[in-house]
Amino acid sequence: MFTGIVTDLGTVRSVRRAGDTQLEIATGFDMATIPVGASIACSGVCLTVTERGGDWFAVSASAETLACTTIGDWRDGTRVNLERSLRIGDELGGHLVFGHVDGVGRIQDIRPDGDSRRFTFAAEPEVMRYVAVKGSIAVDGVSLTVNEVADHGFGVNLIPHTLAVTAFGRAQVGDRVNLEIDMIARYVARLLSRD
Repeated sequence: MFTGIVTDLGTVRSVRRAGDTQLEIATGFDMATIPVGASIACSGVCLTVTERGGDWFAVSASAETLACTTIGDWRDGTRVNLERSLRIGDELGGHLVFGHVDGVGRIQDIRPDGDSRRFTFAAEPEVMRYVAVKGSIAVDGVSLTVNEVADHGFGVNLIPHTLAVTAFGRAQVGDRVNLEIDMIARYVARLLSRD
């Protein structure tokens, strides 16, 4: 489980596609404190550390993970939002994020909005039914507050700090993103659908 507060901006340093896809990611995390088998959210995808070195770790992505996320787009040099798993007693600064991607969206528009940037994302109807104004959503692992909702997408504002510490600082219109809906919204919708 995670909070959607990115704590490092990693870089893919190698991708090997044979059987499952093997990725090595360079990081500023103290890898001596992260055991093999630990979970790290990588742009919103909960992945298991399979190997580690002084400034890198390796993960595997199955065909199912590749089909449901943007990991298949990653290449050497791709910037990746990283977050270590939540520990009991940690501050919950964002919202509860599980690292289970619900869908892939696309950046439709990026425009200045004061000192911030307004990002508009396209998303499938099965994701949009859970998105509400002032609700939470995780986009590439970043906990964000929804500012606007349309039939096929939603908008958020990203402040300069978020742009500086996440991959969104380099994002471009057309980029694909991992979307995870708020678990509370999912359960409320499930309860309301029971009659």
